[in-house]
Amino acid sequence: MESRPRKLLDQVRDAIRLKHYSYRTEQSYVGWIRRYILFHNKQHPKDMGGAEVEAFLTHLAVEGHVSASTQNQAFSALLFLYRNVLNQDLGVLDAVRAKRSNYLPTVLTKSEVRSILQNLSGVHGLVIKVLYGSGLRLSEGLSLRVKDIDFAQRQIVARDTKGNESRVTMLADSLIEPLQEHLCKVKRLHQLDLDQGYGSVYLPFALERKYPHADRAWIWQFVFPSTGRSRDPRSGAIRRHHLHESGVQKALKQAVRDAGTAKRIGCHTFRHSFATHLLEDGYDIRTVQELLGHKDVKTTMIYTHVLNRGGRGVRSPLNID
Repeated sequence: MESRPRKLLDQVRDAIRLKHYSYRTEQSYVGWIRRYILFHNKQHPKDMGGAEVEAFLTHLAVEGHVSASTQNQAFSALLFLYRNVLNQDLGVLDAVRAKRSNYLPTVLTKSEVRSILQNLSGVHGLVIKVLYGSGLRLSEGLSLRVKDIDFAQRQIVARDTKGNESRVTMLADSLIEPLQEHLCKVKRLHQLDLDQGYGSVYLPFALERKYPHADRAWIWQFVFPSTGRSRDPRSGAIRRHHLHESGVQKALKQAVRDAGTAKRIGCHTFRHSFATHLLEDGYDIRTVQELLGHKDVKTTMIYTHVLNRGGRGVRSPLNID
C-alpha cells in the first residue's frame, strides 16, 4: 500500500529544516503561505503562479497597509515555496510595492541608558547590559552559548545571526565579573538537570548527530537559560531553552516607566544607542559596521543621520547670541 504524500505545509517545514533555517523563520514562512492560500479561496499553490502572488502582495500593500519589510517577508516565503517545494518559476513579478519608511531609530542619551539600567535588576538587567555593551540584537543575546564569551580576550562571538554568519564584538570590562558570577549559577542549574536525567540543549546544523554527547556539554549551554524545561517543538525532546524574549521585553518596559523616560523604547533601542554612542566617541563608520554585522555600510549610515538631526547638525536660528 502506497503511503499518502505529505501535506504541503509539512513539505514546506521539511524544506526549511533541510536548509537549517530558524524555527522562527519556519513559523513565519508557514504563516504567510497559509494566508496566501486562504486569500485565494484555498486553491492549491501548484495551480497558481506569478499572477496570484502579485495579487496577494499588492493586497498586502494597498489594503493591508503593511510595511515594506513585512511585504518582503511575505514575498520571501512565497518565493521559497515555489522554488524549493513546488519547483515552479514565478517569472517577473510586478506587484505594487509597499512604501519604504524614512524612519530614524530612537536613540537614548548615555544618561538615559544609565537611568534605565538602574531600574533593571537580575538576569533581565544583565541581558540588556550585554545588548548595549556589545551591540547585539535581542535574539543574538539570548542565543549566546557559554563558549561564545571569551573573558580572556574580552570579546563575544555572535553566532547564527542574520544570514547564518558570525561576528566578533567587544565584551565590556564592567560585565566580566557579573557574567562570571551568573555563569556559576547557570552551571549549578545545568548540573542539577544532568543529575535528573536531562541537561541536553538544542544544537544547530545537525551537530547533535555529528557529536552525539555535545548537547549535554557545558560549553554548548545557553548563557541565559529559561527557568523551566520545555518540549522542543521540532524534536519533542524535553530541554532547557534560553529565556523567552517577552520576559526581557516586559522587564524593560517596566524599567522605562520607572525611569520616567518619555521615548518609545524597546530592546533594539540599545543596539541603536550602542552604534550612535560609538560614532559620537569618534570611532569610524567601518568599525561600527563590523561590530553590528551589517553587510552594507549604507545600513550603518543611518546612525550618522541620527547624529546630524536636531541641534547636533545645524544651529537653530532661535539660538540668538
